[in-house]
Amino acid sequence: MLTMTYNSKSLNDVRPRERLLQSGPQALSDAELLAIILRTGTPQLSVLALAQQLLEQLGGLRGLLAAETQSLLQQKGIGVAKACELQAIGEINRRALQQSLKQGPVMNQPSLVKDYCIARLGHLTIEHCIALYLDNQLHLITSEEVSRGTLSQASVYPREIVKSALKHHAAALILAHNHPSGVRTASAADIALTQHLQKALSLVDIRLIDHLIVTAGHAASLAEQGVL
Repeated sequence: MLTMTYNSKSLNDVRPRERLLQSGPQALSDAELLAIILRTGTPQLSVLALAQQLLEQLGGLRGLLAAETQSLLQQKGIGVAKACELQAIGEINRRALQQSLKQGPVMNQPSLVKDYCIARLGHLTIEHCIALYLDNQLHLITSEEVSRGTLSQASVYPREIVKSALKHHAAALILAHNHPSGVRTASAADIALTQHLQKALSLVDIRLIDHLIVTAGHAASLAEQGVL
């Protein structure tokens, strides 16, 4: 009689896939979903244990998908192939959010706008500023980085943003930049920039819809705060 033996590690490795097939992906934990993507663990850790360890060390799924390639490669059990796969998944998520913004007016989906900006900016360790250019129906045309600064400040030139808006035939735009410090409130410089840009855009009949201050997992709207 032929008998087959399985060690506990191999059973742990395959269980998330079985659970997904039986109950669907929504029934799986974050670690189980990540284990399916990683496929294999290390000699010391099952793939499920490796997934849980990565989530703890990188700050959950958001931190994992936002992590830079070098940060991923520094994690035990993550080589070039797995790091590239995780980077690709993060970019797919950002592009899916961007595609949704192109299909409907941004005014109807403010939470999606915030999610997109968080995905683009929330994990960055220096200040970046992006502009979301919108058409007459307030659908997203494209988004572009307009500045990149130091840990404390970024240089944003309203004239260049106006020039890009005209190039893209934009009727409106949303500005967003991150605060790597984690401070969620707008600084006096942020408010001054917002008001200066609003005036510059109004000269060419383009609306500034909002200016978002982005931190990890959060985006504060200056429009909601009455600045615009």
